Amino acid sequence: MLYACKTDAKQTANAEIDTTGKTEETIVADTAVPHPAKSQTALYLDSLGLVCISEADSSIAVDLMYTRADNFTGKILYEDLHEAYLHPDAMTSLQKAQQQLKAEHPSYSLIVYDAARPMSVQQTMWNAVKGTPKYIYVSNPAHGGGLHNYGLAVDVSIVDGQGKPLPMGTPIDYLGKEAHITAEEQLVAQGKLTEAERQNRLLLRRVMKNAGFRPLPTEWWHFNRYSRQTARQRFPIIP
Repeated sequence: MLYACKTDAKQTANAEIDTTGKTEETIVADTAVPHPAKSQTALYLDSLGLVCISEADSSIAVDLMYTRADNFTGKILYEDLHEAYLHPDAMTSLQKAQQQLKAEHPSYSLIVYDAARPMSVQQTMWNAVKGTPKYIYVSNPAHGGGLHNYGLAVDVSIVDGQGKPLPMGTPIDYLGKEAHITAEEQLVAQGKLTEAERQNRLLLRRVMKNAGFRPLPTEWWHFNRYSRQTARQRFPIIP
């Protein structure tokens, strides 16, 4: 399910409505359906100065994968968050990537599967992989976490004009070598990745890199706006 950021229902309900020059039907339409409230986590991210992706660019699709249990942890990790947020610098770059994608393929759109991530959620992820071979795919909170924890990383893919994700060879959140970007030609040669899937990955990487993002070698969908060193020097972490 796709989600967008929402306005605060209390603010909508309590707002004074100017009825001057309006018909009775218009007044009823203004007041009858208040907007749903944002989640408390979303309001908290607002307070940190992060930017709601859907508010900044409604053409970018959002489908946060950790609002469901079909992820590598087997748990719902975002029980109180359906809105995707980024640091303003990352948001500006994401908009540039969307603009380039649209310029090349007008029917395509970026789709965001994860963005800003509280460190408490990062800890839950780490607990699911520590002591297993999959630990290499998750940043250890004890070592400062990762760029998601600053709102400076985004998990993203591309959807077509019908909203269907382009095939990329593996699902989002697949923790395995088939998701790595470092040996894609060999994966094609081995029949583990089609050439069309490789070209889709290359398209995604091109628009994201041109906009200022850096790809992650082990996950075709993950892009960082800055290095960890820069993030730790310049930006606060999301608790």
